[in-house]
Amino acid sequence: MPAQFASGHKAFMREALQEAAIALVLGEVPVGAVVVKGSEIIARAHNLTETSRDPTAHAEMLAIRGAARAVGAWRLEGTTLYVTLEPCPMCAGAIVEARIPLVVFGACDPRAGAAGSVMDVLGTVALNHRPEVIQGVLGEECGEILKRFFRERRQTE
Repeated sequence: MPAQFASGHKAFMREALQEAAIALVLGEVPVGAVVVKGSEIIARAHNLTETSRDPTAHAEMLAIRGAARAVGAWRLEGTTLYVTLEPCPMCAGAIVEARIPLVVFGACDPRAGAAGSVMDVLGTVALNHRPEVIQGVLGEECGEILKRFFRERRQTE
């Protein structure tokens, strides 16, 4: 990754980490996402599955919905999705449907990752859209907030 792009990716991933921190305070799995068009964040979200009692309220899904409202279209061409954790199959499907051209994620998800870890929905040739994927941007920080959450959760159980 060229250096001029790396710093921008890190800056936007830090914004996604801020969203993950909000989720952590709410007792949600701390995943955050932002959608960027040009150099502007047009949507931001964090996991709200527990709070909303909605299994689809993943950070990516909420950010995609917000971005679609912001641009007034379901096709999110010219955008980049930054997410702290590798998208699951549901979120990867929404990314494909929304035609998001670039996905940047932090931590890999060895249990449910659909961008190469468990399966590769985002790279499936048979689908009508395949975004470029950049993984591991601030991966340690993104992974640490998740480890902290699950470590604390195990201690209280």
